[in-house]
Amino acid sequence: MAEFMELEAQDGVRMTWNVVPGTKEEAGNCVVPVSAIYTPIKPFPNMLVLPYAPLRCRNCSSVLNPFCVMDFAAKIWICPFCFHRSHFPAHYASVSEENLPAELFPQYTTIEYKSPREAACLQSVFMFVIDTSIIEEEMAFLKSALSQVIGLFPDNSLVGLITFGTLVHLHEIGFSTAPKTYVFKGSKDVSKGQLLEQMGFFLNKPKPLTGVRDGLSSESIARFLLPASECEFAINSVLEELQKDPWPIPADQRASRSTGTALSVAASLLGACFPGSGARIMAFLGGPSTEGPGAIVSKNLSEPIRSHKDLDKDSAPHYHKAIKFYETLAKQLVHQGHVLDLFACAVDQVGVAELKVVVERTGGFVVLAESFGHSVFKDTLRRVFQSGDKGLGLSSNGIFEVNCSKDLKVQGVLGPCASLEKRSPLCSDTIIGQGNTSAWKMCGLDQATSLCLVFDIVRKDIPDATVQSSSSQFYFQFLTFYQHSSGEMRLRVTTLSRRWVAGPGSIQDLISGFDQDAAAAAMARLVSFKMEIEENESVKLSEKERGRREKVAAVTALLLAVTAAEFDPIRWLDKALIHICSRFGDYQKDTPSSFSLSPRFSIFPQFMFHLRRSQFVQVFNNSPDETAYFRMILNRENVANSVVMIQPSLVSYSFQSVPEPALLDVTAIAADRILLLDSYFTVVIFHGSTIAQWRKAGYHDQPEHQAFAQLLQAPRDDADAIIKERFPVPRLVICDQHGSQARFLLAKLNPSASCNSDGHRPGGDIIFTDDVSFEVFLDHLQRLAVQ
Repeated sequence: MAEFMELEAQDGVRMTWNVVPGTKEEAGNCVVPVSAIYTPIKPFPNMLVLPYAPLRCRNCSSVLNPFCVMDFAAKIWICPFCFHRSHFPAHYASVSEENLPAELFPQYTTIEYKSPREAACLQSVFMFVIDTSIIEEEMAFLKSALSQVIGLFPDNSLVGLITFGTLVHLHEIGFSTAPKTYVFKGSKDVSKGQLLEQMGFFLNKPKPLTGVRDGLSSESIARFLLPASECEFAINSVLEELQKDPWPIPADQRASRSTGTALSVAASLLGACFPGSGARIMAFLGGPSTEGPGAIVSKNLSEPIRSHKDLDKDSAPHYHKAIKFYETLAKQLVHQGHVLDLFACAVDQVGVAELKVVVERTGGFVVLAESFGHSVFKDTLRRVFQSGDKGLGLSSNGIFEVNCSKDLKVQGVLGPCASLEKRSPLCSDTIIGQGNTSAWKMCGLDQATSLCLVFDIVRKDIPDATVQSSSSQFYFQFLTFYQHSSGEMRLRVTTLSRRWVAGPGSIQDLISGFDQDAAAAAMARLVSFKMEIEENESVKLSEKERGRREKVAAVTALLLAVTAAEFDPIRWLDKALIHICSRFGDYQKDTPSSFSLSPRFSIFPQFMFHLRRSQFVQVFNNSPDETAYFRMILNRENVANSVVMIQPSLVSYSFQSVPEPALLDVTAIAADRILLLDSYFTVVIFHGSTIAQWRKAGYHDQPEHQAFAQLLQAPRDDADAIIKERFPVPRLVICDQHGSQARFLLAKLNPSASCNSDGHRPGGDIIFTDDVSFEVFLDHLQRLAVQ
């Protein structure tokens, strides 16, 4: 475990198998796919940035790296990926065994290049899209939060403003004489041509051919996008005057909200002004879209917002049309290199499930909170614009490419990116996530953004012993070309080597290289993807059948039912776990008591048990928006954070001992104990019944009970430390045993003591559930694995 974390600290990579199965059959038997979770721009304290362009292989375009074979006498280097021999250029003439360039040093497997020819710093652009169809109280919270971050904008950035409700208002903040806005009808989509014509960009000159900036002058752009140093007064003036949408709302209807049109106007304006430059659309939504393209529900309150059951039954009338609209918007933003960030703050759903495709493909943030006044929203928004060591290191306009050995192919990437459809021999026939390409667009990325690459082993036969001994390495190279937060364009290159094994004696080698944390994270992304694919397949099927539904209604319903039943995530995870335990466990056949797992695999069944019960797999009691939110965060986080989402951490505080980790089990609850649960999205401080009684009696305020005051404060300090480090900021829940909010803790605990079990420990608790406990789960697993 420690050695895998050291490799991550060096290169930002965690692989499920650090000793790779050498053939397709071996890889299939390993069940967990060969995959790498990579953080493209993870910060390293000793990162070397070279001030010149990289040297590339003429055949496969891979970059010179420490694994290349050198012929110093002939001034030739041999690419480890395609074995092409390339001559060093003239400026490498002095290269020798004693005089190596930095990119050939063994310790520099990850390195960055900064070309002087691309030194011109590009501006970052922020376009705020604000929902005004919210109540006055929420409007006041939102205005207050926005006014606090105006002073935090980067100096070299440009800022614009759009507000929307029934109508869409594009504010001309560069017009200082009086407030001036351009108004668009919310029920109609606005194309880029219509937008430019209505705003009078080409009144005094002929409209140019489409090209760089569409021929717009800096004066035209400055009408709507002002430098951060000049916009503070203009934006504060607009915010002060901003009121909730004035259109009356009948008692039996929802507010009119044209989210899709507003986002389309923002995308078209940025596409005309700054194509190919790092720009972010930051949308602040306070309710569901009910007007125009992208609407998720009608205005009539008698129609409920779609639930998971509605999506399964294909009874969400607006869902398919909204998904289609947002897929088109996603393509537009990816083509422009722009990002959509989503801040959804409402008690009801706002359409995160439909907007997921845009946010994820453009690499945007998503924040889900109950109110614009909630600390989750306010603190997260402040973190976006924080600079220095505590900042996110916002980067943009990235292109991510992969090179690997000829016996490997790329099935796809699970994460915040979009396919560039670059077909190459590296593309596998099996597609997972954004596949059938070897290059991806990352419109937005930060220091924590992580991608999960899934590989396919294509070699079918075990090579003979001589070949195996001489070339037992697989090579991987990840190239990330991106706009740094400073505005510079950089290229980061990470090159890895992993040993492969095949044949009868390979089991122990495979076990020694298994990273169970990375495997759990990869399986979580994979099962989430498979569940979404099944939903999308049912959507496509329903679209095809809709025209013939009157004639074949019964047949269609049957087809939809069959399609929905095709993938059972619980069964898929259970079968995968049984096969892994059967292959890598140590046991006597048909003797469950003899079963044991190597320490490399020992925690993996526990991860799978908690993954089966997690919000990624169990959609019951979660809305489609919440499920989409959880999966989007999972798909962009590193291994350590993903593991906390799957199996939360629990720390116990008591008078009897120092703070110590506790089992994620209901038996951890005691009357005289405080528990701190970190489930990534929520941080829970749970007081046992006795502790809660003492606190309510005010003992912690009395001088003679300072020890109790310190005991109460310790978990609060630790919770604050977690919240300060995390993005998005998690929700803090402080609750007492037997209180209503204790459910946040109980839902995550192993139900070893439930309403169906015997015995109840005094001062403890039980969980009212029919779910099996981990002990029962493990017992069944052992019996099935040894068969």
